[in-house]
Amino acid sequence: MSERTIPDWLTAWEFAHRGLHNGTTLIENSLSAAKAAIAAGMGIECDIQRSGDDHPMVFHDWELSRLTSVEGLTAQHSRAALEQLTLGHTDDLIPSFETFLQMVDGRAPLLIELKSLPDYDVERSCEIVAASLAGYAGDHAVMSFDPRVSGWFAEHSRATTRGLVCTDTLDHGWLSKWREAGVLEACQPDFLACDIRDLPSDMASEWRASGKPLLTWTVRSAELRERALRETDALISEGAGLARASLA
Repeated sequence: MSERTIPDWLTAWEFAHRGLHNGTTLIENSLSAAKAAIAAGMGIECDIQRSGDDHPMVFHDWELSRLTSVEGLTAQHSRAALEQLTLGHTDDLIPSFETFLQMVDGRAPLLIELKSLPDYDVERSCEIVAASLAGYAGDHAVMSFDPRVSGWFAEHSRATTRGLVCTDTLDHGWLSKWREAGVLEACQPDFLACDIRDLPSDMASEWRASGKPLLTWTVRSAELRERALRETDALISEGAGLARASLA
């Protein structure tokens, strides 16, 4: 793994998971949730899905039905069509990554998670996200459960801070992938973001003891917060796990 200088902001902030949302008036990954996080003095974690015409969109799910009134896969719709879909019972629309960056405008650091599956062409997502970030001056890092994301940025955009998201609990295609022989060496992450349910763990503790940043997700209770503060360097939090913010 490369020896790199990791930016101080990565461990100086607490990050609002998918923005500061409450599921009703503030919907995850919306511009309003991002604005609420900024107002609360928090960083923002957000998710990237790819539209059918190859634009990065700030949206978590592979399917639209949980958060919109439309059925079907996110990737079946164009950027223009997705930007017309309201989130929940609010006036917020699914934002493109470009629109999201313009709104944040460096006012809070970003953790940008690229969604992927084992058989997904995630390299294309890396390309379009990197292109969107090329002119962005605000603090930001990319991350993914998919080691190919960190590996791609290590090869093609070395100035970008990059992380590997890790879980030994959530079985969604990447269960314990980070533990496989050679994975960390191949993808060269600057930081790990580990599932709080798996901590403490020997491998995560060894990573942190070596001086590399260890983040954790998703901190949703006071009990998990106490564990996260003890075991990690920065928290990705929501709901009852938040310390510095209250939901509107």
